[in-house]
Amino acid sequence: MPISKLVKIITAAVAFMLAPEVALAGGGTIDSGDTAWMLVSSALVLFMTPGLAFFYGGMVRNKNVLSTLMHSYACMSVATLVWVVVGYTLAFGDDIGGFVGNLKYLGLDGVGVDASEGSTIPDLLFMVFQGMFAIITPALISGAYAERMKFSAMLIFTVLWIPLVYAPVCHWVW
Repeated sequence: MPISKLVKIITAAVAFMLAPEVALAGGGTIDSGDTAWMLVSSALVLFMTPGLAFFYGGMVRNKNVLSTLMHSYACMSVATLVWVVVGYTLAFGDDIGGFVGNLKYLGLDGVGVDASEGSTIPDLLFMVFQGMFAIITPALISGAYAERMKFSAMLIFTVLWIPLVYAPVCHWVW
């Protein structure tokens, strides 16, 4: 994703948080209550990942606590990148054979602060909310291989898990 596009997305997000009525001038039908609730819900789901890290850290031997904590925290960063670049479009892009979405939103192309037809929250906020679940899913799985997997293998697993397993299942459900 080009830096200019990233700057545009960040600027739009900040503008929306500071003055939503200005940021959405001429835009969709945003409901402030729905938007506030989704922001709070996104934050609560995100807070689950550090909580999970400490839970799993308490379940392993002392020598592996830091490694186990890092598995969950690394999932927060790696899963976010994969979700933004390709995961969201595979999960919520237009249908390809009933299996997965197309690349319509690759790199968040076309995802902005306006609401889609029939929605009362910004598309970008919907992407963030769904991304929180994409983050916590590989973090939950990390408890199964705690003390048994190298950190580099865990990173590879996370990068492959989201587009190959999580995004198609998310597409089927939503």
